[in-house]
Amino acid sequence: MLEAALIKECADPSLKPAIVEQFVQAVGSDDPLAITVKSGGRLILVPKPKTPKEAIEIVRANIAGSVVRVGLTQIPAGIGVKDASELKVDLVEPCANLRTGTAMFAKILRIVAKWYGNPTSEEVLPQLFDDAIHAWRTGKFEGESVFQAEDPGGTVAQRTAVDADDAGEVDANGSSEMPEETPVKPDDAGIRIDLTRIGGQK
Repeated sequence: MLEAALIKECADPSLKPAIVEQFVQAVGSDDPLAITVKSGGRLILVPKPKTPKEAIEIVRANIAGSVVRVGLTQIPAGIGVKDASELKVDLVEPCANLRTGTAMFAKILRIVAKWYGNPTSEEVLPQLFDDAIHAWRTGKFEGESVFQAEDPGGTVAQRTAVDADDAGEVDANGSSEMPEETPVKPDDAGIRIDLTRIGGQK
């Protein structure tokens, strides 16, 4: 659970605090020094760092040919970096990591929202959020690399993606809960319309 003060001070201001919490809960880690390394879709075990300096050394050692995610928000290390030596310790510093991670996620939300036609309908928002989370995990949305993509700008309606959590008013079908795994299935989207006939599920 993120501290409210950390969110207020460090998170991207375009995201509501509840969205930041939901984002970190879905994809992040409680450990600021957490490192996840995947190569060819397989998880590579790496030693657990004890210090930020150790963490960056592990990242630098694994960045070539692997997908390395770091810190509270599990941001992809190496985006926009030409050489591993450019990676800095602030990559795992909680405030800097949260600032970078939430700014990246806000951009992904805007990319997804633009694809949806920038909807304001409450029914669409949980699906939009789920798709943005899926894009964060995979690095792609509609075949486009979201981390390198241009920011379309604008604002994203964010209200009910998390208000149900805030008020403790979770629908009987659990529409405010995030699916645990990717890929996101249409049935998990939280839309309040019966989609069972479309999906062919019983």
